[in-house]
Amino acid sequence: MAETANPAAGVASTAPADEAMDPRKLIAFFAMVLGMFMSILDIQIVSASLSEIQAGLSAGSDEIAWVQTSYLIAEVIMIPLSGTLARIVSTRYLFAFSAAGFTAASALAATATNIDQMIVYRAIQGFIGGGMIPSVFAAAFTIFPPSKRNIVSPIIGLIATLAPTIGPTVGGYLSNAFSWHWLFLVNIVPGIIVTIVTYNFIDFDKPDLKLFKRFDWWGLAAMAIFLGALEYVLEEGNANGWFNDEMIMLAAIASAIGCIIFFYRAFTVDFPVVDLTAFANRNFTFGSIFSFVMGIGLYGLTYIYPVYLSAIRGYDALMIGETMFVSGLAMFMTAPIAGRLASLLDLRLMMAIGFVSFAAGTYLMTGITADWDFWELFIPQILRGFGLMMCMVPINNIALGTLSPQKIRGASGLFNLTRNLGGAVGLAIINTILTTRQDVHYQRLREGVEWGKPAAENMLTDLTNKFNALGMDGPTIAIKKMVGMVTQQAVVMSFSDVFLLLTVLFSLMILGVSFIDKPAPQGSASGGGGH
Repeated sequence: MAETANPAAGVASTAPADEAMDPRKLIAFFAMVLGMFMSILDIQIVSASLSEIQAGLSAGSDEIAWVQTSYLIAEVIMIPLSGTLARIVSTRYLFAFSAAGFTAASALAATATNIDQMIVYRAIQGFIGGGMIPSVFAAAFTIFPPSKRNIVSPIIGLIATLAPTIGPTVGGYLSNAFSWHWLFLVNIVPGIIVTIVTYNFIDFDKPDLKLFKRFDWWGLAAMAIFLGALEYVLEEGNANGWFNDEMIMLAAIASAIGCIIFFYRAFTVDFPVVDLTAFANRNFTFGSIFSFVMGIGLYGLTYIYPVYLSAIRGYDALMIGETMFVSGLAMFMTAPIAGRLASLLDLRLMMAIGFVSFAAGTYLMTGITADWDFWELFIPQILRGFGLMMCMVPINNIALGTLSPQKIRGASGLFNLTRNLGGAVGLAIINTILTTRQDVHYQRLREGVEWGKPAAENMLTDLTNKFNALGMDGPTIAIKKMVGMVTQQAVVMSFSDVFLLLTVLFSLMILGVSFIDKPAPQGSASGGGGH
């Protein structure tokens, strides 16, 4: 494969013998990491506080979900586009503009007085902020020599996984301690710092404005329709009955047409809006597939835990955040370990360990009951956090570490897109399973509490007598209580089904690791070498 012959030569050759780090590049990189953290954090920061935003803006229950959906749709369009924009205007101008625009949009979101304004501001925030994410991955694999990747890769892996995981924690704390406005105001000071530092310190590449004349506007429009409509279908499909809904059907058709046009343009124009040639690299292709699956695990579990804690345990936003923090802490503790192991172990073995840990965590959750609390969730969350970091570091290195510097800018956008799309697909599947399996379990459980079943009749009699003694309408309340208990049990059993499916998925990924070519060691200057 042409891309793996000497992929890091252009970078490694510029490093001195002791490979000392340029302080300006380090400052620029950490400012970029902070920008990426804000952008990814804002995907989930509103998730635990949607009810507060809904009340503050007097929004309907069908409208409030768009606070998150609009952000995701806009971001998923910008992420693959960012590589091409960086080639045209340079990383410096793209990142500084993205940071400034994201900060301004955050300020606007905090001033929103109705749901329509909030949706528009969140879309702007997601679109502009999406330009920061792939730039960090590209910078990590182009400005640093291969021997330093075991330091920088855990950093970006930690931020990419930690930010959405602690999003509900941060959001729950801010809305509980202050108000929902602070979910957005918290970005302003860091955003200004990131804008100033990146504008003054990034000097990785030069703009090539002549490329504007060759820019594929039709390709951009097709990609926006393809990805935007696809994200809409995945986000809203389950709630609207999938293809029984006219808008979902139209969006699916628009996405399919946009997909065909986009891929046609990508393979026929001389300067496509997204460079797909990185997929010729076997390891990048498999790395992207694993990134897609990690997106399912990352965003899917960040979603399902709060749903369980809210619906079954009755937790508020702050309590959910405190419970979810365990995974974030496990990731933080594992990051330096993963970085060290990346130079000692075969990266494929690291990934296998990570997937085993992830599968073990979800398998433990298949025994979930309505009584599970912080401590029952403790070990599964640690296994999840450990597994995420053990997978993300080698996946990043395998996917991007064997590409030439010229390919990495475009490839990092595609790589990050696969993770986001994995999250969207995962959420759609999880919500569909929760809905359909809940109905199945409810019907089965209901058969066990029909008349003529001694246990059901005894419970109904006991409840009736209890509420009659309190001077209440015993029979009516007893039946409602029984229905509520059956419904709750059906919901819990549907959660167990989701965790079982995720266990099977991550177990299969352990086998999938064998399809990857053996990567070169990451601890030397030849770390990006061929297989």
